[in-house]
Amino acid sequence: MAGPTIRLDPADNVVVARHDIAAGTEIPEEGITALADIPAGHKLATRALRRGEPVLKYATTIGFSGADLPPGSYLHAHNVMVDAVQKDYRFGQDYRAADLLPPGARATFDGYARADGRVGTRNTIGIFITVNCAATVARKIAAYFDEERMEDYKNVDAVVPFIHAQGCGMEQTGEPIDLLRRTLKGYIQHPNIAGALIVGLGCERNNLERFFEATALETGTQLRSLRMQSVGGTAEAVAQGKAMVREMLAEANRARRTPQSAEHITVGLQCGGSDGFSGLSANPALGRAVDRLVQNGGTAILSETPELYGIEHTLTARARDETVGRAFLERIDWWLGYTDGRDVQMQGTVGPGNQAGGLANIIEKSLGGAKKGGSTGIEAVYRYAEPVTARGLVIMDTPGFDPVAATGQIAGGANLVCFTTGRGSCFGSYPAPTIKLASNTPMYERMRGDMDINCGAVIDGTRTLDQMGDEIFAEILAVASGRATRSEALGVGADEFAPWPIGVTG
Repeated sequence: MAGPTIRLDPADNVVVARHDIAAGTEIPEEGITALADIPAGHKLATRALRRGEPVLKYATTIGFSGADLPPGSYLHAHNVMVDAVQKDYRFGQDYRAADLLPPGARATFDGYARADGRVGTRNTIGIFITVNCAATVARKIAAYFDEERMEDYKNVDAVVPFIHAQGCGMEQTGEPIDLLRRTLKGYIQHPNIAGALIVGLGCERNNLERFFEATALETGTQLRSLRMQSVGGTAEAVAQGKAMVREMLAEANRARRTPQSAEHITVGLQCGGSDGFSGLSANPALGRAVDRLVQNGGTAILSETPELYGIEHTLTARARDETVGRAFLERIDWWLGYTDGRDVQMQGTVGPGNQAGGLANIIEKSLGGAKKGGSTGIEAVYRYAEPVTARGLVIMDTPGFDPVAATGQIAGGANLVCFTTGRGSCFGSYPAPTIKLASNTPMYERMRGDMDINCGAVIDGTRTLDQMGDEIFAEILAVASGRATRSEALGVGADEFAPWPIGVTG
């Protein structure tokens, strides 16, 4: 039977409670007695700590002791202080190239081969808007193609409206509107999108003319556009939009799944509602699956830059070279300036749910979050929604807010998302499906309708991380081949399209 605590590294001076531990409980394997009630997923000291001494988890400093503390003390946000940590960036010194399998030995899945050589895991028609003023038209067009009408198009997964709140009342030039257009273009050209209709109002700053000029997209059989003010308003735009989608559906329905190499899978790595177990089970288990994907020639995108802060030196050491490492640090520096003086977690304090789950601060959260990236080298760094062209593990700069982060990854080419959660996120996404991984068994049992895999078996002591990684990789291949995830079955994902709303609104 597994003991009451989990030790992560011989050098650590903390262990994590496997389940609730009452004050006075002896922990023989550590030679200590709990001096307070320790909730599941929280930490206790394994030896005496002096005030100001580093607190070590995974042999990494997650903060400093706020007082002189005896062995068995409860360690959390009240007595683990965030302070400056001396960082050795060691650019590229820990870089490890993937041990690629030969092409003939790589895993396969059944996907949709596109004309440009990319492969889709889904076959979706998307209704996009240049401005929020066209949102209702897009929703009405998509809603018309309900389950009954889609019976004639068995090879098309869905008609989905991608709604956002931007497109006007914003700067006409510069990063905000460039970022919006880059995100929309990434979705429109996504391998999971078999056809796209772009609806505009007509007078907005991001109007159709400017959008097509900026993105160099060209209309054709499977890319249509519709201007509401030119066709006579809402009702006529909806009617014409329906007709356009019917024509695209007929073409999209001709697509068929065929066997494809796993090298065509690109996974966006996400975590949300993290707890003290996330960095012990779901995240490192996903990291094992990422190592397998990369070995098979695939790609994984590690993101949520503010939630990599504090342990960025461990990632620069894994970068392919100093140029890649410094590109990542440049984004960290941008975020430090952007959040300076603001009440956000990058300044140290994580959210209430994270704290309740056992995470003391942003460094501890980042340490666990980075485990999603596995152990191979970091090949490239991308800005938000930029097309990901490198193979292997890469970083994309995104906010920590899950819908915004995943939207950037999908725009960059992720044709599948893996999302770990400890508290119980109900996230989903289109057109790339989301696999949700629970960090602990109690939450998984409570939220079975939303969770795909229970990584809590690692905490329970019934599965190893490698076994869990194998299960996740097998699920990635199955979902890429068409198996519906829990969020897809629930219809969750359309409203989670959320381009990064950076910049001035006025």
